[in-house]
Amino acid sequence: MRIVIAMDSFKGSLSSLAAGYAVETGIRRVFAKATTEVCPLADGGEGTVEILTKGMGGRLRQVSVTGPLGEKVSCRYGILQDRITAVLEMSGAAGLTLVPAEKRNPLDTTTYGVGEVIRDGIRQGCRKFIIGIGGSATNDGGVGMLQALGFDFLDAEKKPVPYGAKGLACLETIGMQNVLPQLSECSFHVACDVKNVLCGPLGCSAVFGPQKGADVETVEKMDDWLGRYARLSAKICKDSDPLYPGAGAAGGLGFALRTFLHASLEPGVSLVLRETGLEEKLADADLVITGEGCLDGQTAMGKAPVGVAALAKKYRKPVIAFAGCIAGDAGLCHAQGIDAYFPILRGALTLQEAMEPENAARNLADTVEQVCRLWQCCLLRFS
Repeated sequence: MRIVIAMDSFKGSLSSLAAGYAVETGIRRVFAKATTEVCPLADGGEGTVEILTKGMGGRLRQVSVTGPLGEKVSCRYGILQDRITAVLEMSGAAGLTLVPAEKRNPLDTTTYGVGEVIRDGIRQGCRKFIIGIGGSATNDGGVGMLQALGFDFLDAEKKPVPYGAKGLACLETIGMQNVLPQLSECSFHVACDVKNVLCGPLGCSAVFGPQKGADVETVEKMDDWLGRYARLSAKICKDSDPLYPGAGAAGGLGFALRTFLHASLEPGVSLVLRETGLEEKLADADLVITGEGCLDGQTAMGKAPVGVAALAKKYRKPVIAFAGCIAGDAGLCHAQGIDAYFPILRGALTLQEAMEPENAARNLADTVEQVCRLWQCCLLRFS
């Protein structure tokens, strides 16, 4: 028997791989001779760097870069085993969590550090970049990132525009003469689950600006500045499309990546599943096991376990899911390919006790063991 295990993390408790190994422990108690494979799983959001890097035999690298407020921050990214693929999260260099609540103001916050991480990856020999762009503190249209990569964003006096969205207010010309030459050798694959356009009522300024510290007047100004930025971009880049779904992601970083770096924007789950080669592994499986911390209606709308199930059903494979808790609307997951799901909580515990990694791993392994015993009974009965 061949069993493929692809667990999403139990946030605040077990990482993707830790959950996967707990499942493997439960399986081994019943099917000692089964072939099992634990695969990393993420959705492109927080934790993707660590999960993919460790799960795919890569190494983590720590670099000092310009943070969202212009100060230095330490950012971690991964270089995979092939030595040419880098995995990074923009939030590590320009995330909202890096800015104290009282200092949040998108007029000042920059994505410059994101460009510095990319530049470091290039120096390390990377030419393929997988980038998660959730959780930003910025609304600079990705200009900071592009400046770090050698693009010239200049004001009327031919001086570089300042950091933050306020730099867009004085932007007059965009130049590409000093761009890092290695960028022409690079490909960029962006995990982007936000479909917002760049400008307008559904644009990044209006929808996400307030949570980053912008008031109504600031939102209107930033929206106008981004519109002018898009028009200037269209003069030199044929891919400039401010209405492209995801252009407004991360304060316009999606627009910058697609327009100037020719990046593909795609759902995080799809991107991760493709890059890990999970489909090929599922094709040969007899059973697929997945899950996450809480299985609910949101899971059915495209979260990682459902992504796994959809791939498995292409090959008519049975899919079982395990979760820390099961919400009342989790039944929607059945229609998305999850054949059966099980909560792992086995006794009365406080939430804090249940989320203790040792308890969660033990409960997960014990529950998997019992399900496998049932599976074994069915195999014996109907074989």
